[in-house]
Amino acid sequence: MSGHPATSAAGGKFWTDATGTRHAAAGPDARIVSLVPSQTELLIGLGLGPQIVGRTRFCIHPADVVANIPAIGGTKKAHLGRLRDLAPSHVVLNIDENTREMAAAIAEFVPNLVVTHPLVPDDNLTLFELFGGIFGREEEAARLAEDYAAARARLKDAAAALPAKKVIYLIWKDPWMTVSEDTYISALLRLANWQTLCHDPDVRYPKIELDAALLAEADLVLFSSEPFSFTQVHLDDVRVAHPDARAKLALVDGEYLSWFGTRAIAGLDYLAGLAVKNA
Repeated sequence: MSGHPATSAAGGKFWTDATGTRHAAAGPDARIVSLVPSQTELLIGLGLGPQIVGRTRFCIHPADVVANIPAIGGTKKAHLGRLRDLAPSHVVLNIDENTREMAAAIAEFVPNLVVTHPLVPDDNLTLFELFGGIFGREEEAARLAEDYAAARARLKDAAAALPAKKVIYLIWKDPWMTVSEDTYISALLRLANWQTLCHDPDVRYPKIELDAALLAEADLVLFSSEPFSFTQVHLDDVRVAHPDARAKLALVDGEYLSWFGTRAIAGLDYLAGLAVKNA
């Protein structure tokens, strides 16, 4: 993902998003709609809450701020009529979380689409710079970058003393689905010396058979809280079906392990704690 500023011939700064689109500084009158929950939280963390005029119903953090921002549908299907009525100058999108068709429809009446695609944890640094630059929050973005670097160092120190593990990271049930190695989640887990199993070079979120052979290969089986809301009931069902795998199963907070932005900073510390607990 790119987000570094470039200088035009006239000397003005531009910031390049994941589609290669260059964005100039938005100015203080920007009206922002965010259709990505983690990036809504990031924009608010940068002090841009008063300029966010719309969000998805899945944009839930921080609760006290988003409660006052109109929800206009989901990440895959926003209500375009309501979006148009909000007259945004900028709509924030993500390649994985929003559809290309929806982005094309929005582009017909919104002048600026800011598209992101973080693939590894350190892409958060360019994400901070991208939003901080476009929306005039460069100092706030720099502070987030410092906080991220400190959390990254803490995780590195913790992981240095821990053994490598093979992990199945579950994101869905019926069918069971996991994450391939080229996803943000897998890249994050590698920072804790955790290698995700079931990589498919052609599918970023492959379907799998959670059978005895696969469970025997894994050191840990992580049941994420999102996008499927795994609970203790689901763990108990697997434990009954595969008693030999009982000690390998664990619930994890998917927000900390998959969200970009400000939550990714806390996610690094969360992962360090998980790694130590499951060493």
